[in-house]
Amino acid sequence: MEFFNSALGKNITFVRPEYFIIRGFIGIPNINYYYVFLFFAYVVAVLGNTLVMVVIYLDHNLRTPKYVAVFNLAFADLFSSTALVPKVLDILLFNHHYIPYNDCLTFLFFCYTSLSMQAFNLIALSYDRLIAIMDPLHYQVKVTNRLMLSLIASFWVFVIIAILIAVGLLTRLSFCKSVVITSYFCDHGQMLQLACNDYFPSYALGYLLVVLILWLPLIFILFSYSCIGYALSKVATAQERLKAFKTCIGHLSLVAIYFLPALIIFSFGTKRYPNARIMNLSLTSVFSQMLNPIVYVLQTQEIKESVKKILKIRI
Repeated sequence: MEFFNSALGKNITFVRPEYFIIRGFIGIPNINYYYVFLFFAYVVAVLGNTLVMVVIYLDHNLRTPKYVAVFNLAFADLFSSTALVPKVLDILLFNHHYIPYNDCLTFLFFCYTSLSMQAFNLIALSYDRLIAIMDPLHYQVKVTNRLMLSLIASFWVFVIIAILIAVGLLTRLSFCKSVVITSYFCDHGQMLQLACNDYFPSYALGYLLVVLILWLPLIFILFSYSCIGYALSKVATAQERLKAFKTCIGHLSLVAIYFLPALIIFSFGTKRYPNARIMNLSLTSVFSQMLNPIVYVLQTQEIKESVKKILKIRI
């Protein structure tokens, strides 16, 4: 971190607080019911994503590129839920609003890393569906386990490096205005508002990461489904089109669950309504992790058959 701090010059005096205060969900009526929902969503997310990972691990028939990506999505969801929800409930339910400076930055790193990986996992699944429908004869050559693992590994490396740089730039900031973060976790945007020195590098990087982690994945996914739609329009019969489209329903559901709340946050004015931003961001952080395994277990025939087979063997 000394590299980032040295860029400020020797004449700058830092105000680095010992702790921050998390003050989210203020003034929202009946908010305790929402805390119950967060706990319920966390339990469902842990059980559901663990089930998906166990089923894919135990069933050798699911050792395919598509389910390598699904396994990683379940892992990222489990990672995200565990990094975020228990700490949030501890802060809000048990009034542990004080969080040490270093713990806050660590909290931010793990939350943003896991949430960002969900978007890149959706790219991997979109690419798998694109090749499977556009070029099915060469699918096994173009989409291999090795390729999918390399793609996922590169996503992890990129996200970790990007978020580490964002956290490193935050250590350059002097927090002399306030230590109260109006959010439910150590929110990058809210922390910038507390800085009293030049935060433009962090601000610019934040916008760049929104483009790279939110908009570019969404554009790629929309483009891939435009190509898929065009390919399906050339299929001879409606039954064949429907059969091919059914393989995409689960993935499209995940895309809608993840991106719609995020688009609301970044497309509509939320500065006038900070609680609306907090609610939408929190739903983005927990809703998709809860619904992703449900969507794949209920809508994916291979996983349903694997669950039945595993249960029958155990019984």
